[in-house]
Amino acid sequence: MTERERQTAPRDCDEARERMRGVVIPSAIMAVLETLARAGFHGVVVGGAVRDALLGADGGDWDVASDATPQEVIELFPRTIPTGIEHGTVTVLSGSGEQRHAVELTTFRGEGVYHDGRRPSEVVFLRALEDDLARRDLTINAFAWDPLAAVLTDAFGGLEDLRAGLIRAVGDPAARFAEDGLRAMRAVRFAATMRFRLAPETEAAIAGALEVFDKVSRERVRVELVKLLTSVRPSLGLHPMASTGLWDRVLAPLEPLARDQAIEACDRLPARPILRLARLLWPVRYDRTQVETIVDALRPSNDERNSLVRLTSELVDELALAVELPEPGRAAIIRRIFAELDPAYASDASALLELDAQAVATIEAAITGAALTTKQLAIKGGDLIAAGLAAPGPQLGVLLAQLLDAVIEDPSRNNEVALLERARELLG
Repeated sequence: MTERERQTAPRDCDEARERMRGVVIPSAIMAVLETLARAGFHGVVVGGAVRDALLGADGGDWDVASDATPQEVIELFPRTIPTGIEHGTVTVLSGSGEQRHAVELTTFRGEGVYHDGRRPSEVVFLRALEDDLARRDLTINAFAWDPLAAVLTDAFGGLEDLRAGLIRAVGDPAARFAEDGLRAMRAVRFAATMRFRLAPETEAAIAGALEVFDKVSRERVRVELVKLLTSVRPSLGLHPMASTGLWDRVLAPLEPLARDQAIEACDRLPARPILRLARLLWPVRYDRTQVETIVDALRPSNDERNSLVRLTSELVDELALAVELPEPGRAAIIRRIFAELDPAYASDASALLELDAQAVATIEAAITGAALTTKQLAIKGGDLIAAGLAAPGPQLGVLLAQLLDAVIEDPSRNNEVALLERARELLG
């Protein structure tokens, strides 16, 4: 959420209601709400989509809630799927043909004690909307809009917090974060993505719920961290992570100066989460065990893991030194670095080092069009065999590696005649 969008928060409930009146809600959802109303039930759209609509942004995915129990929903609608019926969620298939949509409808509910820091021990279905909203995490996510009656429900001061730019827990913040450990990470993520600040009591409650946070799967934490690092100013979420203690649970503990430098550097880097995460790990890059332990704990994809490992490797340090060297020799050193690092990381490595335009141009000039793998050589193993210079086997691979080394040193050698001549020299 941008600063401009935050400034458009409605001034009062009347303006908020009028803004919601102008929001187009998908016809499939409206059909479900109308069917509920005809049967005497109360249905609303809730959560983040309402918040975004109040700020003039695209509502995106609309969550629907109702006082109808799952069994009543199944009896009311002819086509349903018991998606998460134990938690009160039933998917209603609304419309037909190309207009057919799956609408997730969740019963107003209360929740029992959270034993694992993520899921309640029991779910109790309720009839009152405000009781359902009371279990939500943040006030800005606790809105409900009834488009049929044109009623906006804001039971916990969400509009006031939107205007003030505050991230505040619903009700007792200590209770909210003790229920669900992921809420702490969501709070700092919203601080970054919406450019809001944490309310003092909410920030204090996060610091008191770290043991509950530790129970949350790292996959879920990674999702929130990636969203935070994709924001325009990730520092708005990273500083609260540090002050609340979340940082040391997710990333490498750092001295305050190194941590603050890493945070501020993230704001300057392109909004690529893996690049920014590499910068946060940069101060501990020489401790490979620590880096890989943190990375693996976040359960990244193989590509993401490879990127983080490469971008925190000593090769990037070598690149920082190489671009400062004079010619001759500088370009060859840069090519050797990227032959091992992979030229696909040139942009991220340059950004991570915050190289100036001249240094970036030096790197591009050195590697553009250059052969950095044996597959890019102008000669293949079969050519060497046909010329009688090698036989199939390990020595053929050694010879090709030696030819690549010669081409990295002098790219003009990457032609068949020169490579065959170099092969003869190597064998002679």
